[in-house]
Amino acid sequence: MFKLTSLNLNGIRSAAGKGVEDWVARTRPDCICVQEVKAQAPDIEGRFEQLAGLTGHFHFAQKKGYSGVAVYSKHAPSDVIVGFGSPEFDAEGRYVELRFDTPQRKFSVISCYFPSGSSGEERQQAKFRFLDEFDPHLVRLKAQREFVLCGDVNIAHKEQDLKNWKGNRKNSGFLPEERAWMGKILSETGLVDVYRQLQPETTEACYTWWSNRGQAYAKNVGWRLDYHLATPTVAALARSESIYKTERFSDHAPITVDYEFKL
Repeated sequence: MFKLTSLNLNGIRSAAGKGVEDWVARTRPDCICVQEVKAQAPDIEGRFEQLAGLTGHFHFAQKKGYSGVAVYSKHAPSDVIVGFGSPEFDAEGRYVELRFDTPQRKFSVISCYFPSGSSGEERQQAKFRFLDEFDPHLVRLKAQREFVLCGDVNIAHKEQDLKNWKGNRKNSGFLPEERAWMGKILSETGLVDVYRQLQPETTEACYTWWSNRGQAYAKNVGWRLDYHLATPTVAALARSESIYKTERFSDHAPITVDYEFKL
């Protein structure tokens, strides 16, 4: 089995203080994709190059304490791609791709952090620009190789993906344009929402993010914002999924999928 986890850390130093490394050591994924590292290379050096024996590959934001993604892997990649070719968004540290290529197969694991538009209209417009740039990238990539993209997509696709969907129809993360983009990715672009393939009907148990306001976590007033988006051949090998909520390392919960293949 290939065990793949995705987790928005909301700060690697913060998550480390809450025990995330011990959890990774216990669960032993082949790769863990992380988002919102909120650190730069000097912060990582000597401390976070590895996580529970997995080697990290990073894309840092230019702005300090902001964004940043990584893939920690048990397996050495054949290549590491940092950024997806967007001057605006590559500066924000949102994309790292590990390639594990053999003569028989071209396969990538991607950690990606989509922009949030919740802080205001300016960032919402930036989010729309990101979506417009990112779909063509996925189309090109899918034509060349198999992959799983893990990450905080910052979009709840359907009504079953968040608790208060009626009250959030005009809010970032559940806007009609964002939901339509997700629909296009799954239909026209042809990627598979792996969690929904395995759990098509689940509602409350599917949430991966809870606001820090009020008692959202205690009341499970959550959103499903964290995804495994895979090419169909890879998605067909997904066997089981889990969202870990026993401990909290972040305002997000880690989502893990076991795929029936080995690197």
